[in-house]
Amino acid sequence: MSYKNHVNDCLTTYLDYLTVERGASPHTLEAYRRDLRRFIGFMTERGREDIGSVAPEDVLAFIVRLRDLNLSTNSVNRSLAAIRSFYRFLTREKITAAGPVDRLVTGRTWMLLPDVLSKPDMDRLLAQPGMDGPAAMRDSAILELFYATGLRVTELVELTVHSVDWQAGFLVVMGKGRKERVAPMSRTACDLLRRYMEEARGILLKGRKGNSLFVNKSGGRFTRQGIWKLVKKYARAAGMEDKVHPHTFRHTYATHLLEGGADLRAVQVMLGHADIATTQIYTHITRDRLKSVHKRFHPRG
Repeated sequence: MSYKNHVNDCLTTYLDYLTVERGASPHTLEAYRRDLRRFIGFMTERGREDIGSVAPEDVLAFIVRLRDLNLSTNSVNRSLAAIRSFYRFLTREKITAAGPVDRLVTGRTWMLLPDVLSKPDMDRLLAQPGMDGPAAMRDSAILELFYATGLRVTELVELTVHSVDWQAGFLVVMGKGRKERVAPMSRTACDLLRRYMEEARGILLKGRKGNSLFVNKSGGRFTRQGIWKLVKKYARAAGMEDKVHPHTFRHTYATHLLEGGADLRAVQVMLGHADIATTQIYTHITRDRLKSVHKRFHPRG
């Protein structure tokens, strides 16, 4: 059996596993299916005849291909996460001995680091919507909430009016695998969200009924694509369109927390990461920034 036929059978089994045992959302399944099929096609081109014969060098070549396609850092990271998860499943099922992504040399981790905004850049981005009108109030609340909580896009669009605990100042969020977690809000985010609820949401609903926390211009629930367009609109206005997407808020949230002295495990819980290794990537960013500051300001840097 060829590599492609063999691995496609394995892919079908893996996606079934994600659906039944992990409770993956349709969006996650589609993203993993797309990323893994691209990976399979690339390995077929390289003549890999066995699923276990893929080496770290092959994965690095695949990363180069993704970069050549001008995919964002976020998209590359997502593809690697899909490959890593796929091979861990294959290892657990004793189809392969080890995953090629897990054997990548640590010196290559620079390619996996996410995009992060500086504090001044984030302040400039958050100031873009303003508060002039219902849509602006809503958009200010959305951007501030992204930065204050580190929510994923899907988590934000699925928020309802019942997700907010005003007294305690936190959100009840349904994360990956339908796992519920608590996301604390900052005072600023809470204030902007309250103003949106009191002054803007009713106007945007246009007489419609619904429990969605954030509603679009038609009074319906926002889509992921709608949130993406909203973020890109204000990133463009701030002059940073190329380096900002919805997940940038999540990366920046985690990095700024760690730079401020937050405990890694606390950040893991707030992000909803099942594995602390996923959270640890942000420690590489803060180390790199410390090195940069040292080199710039130390007399012998």
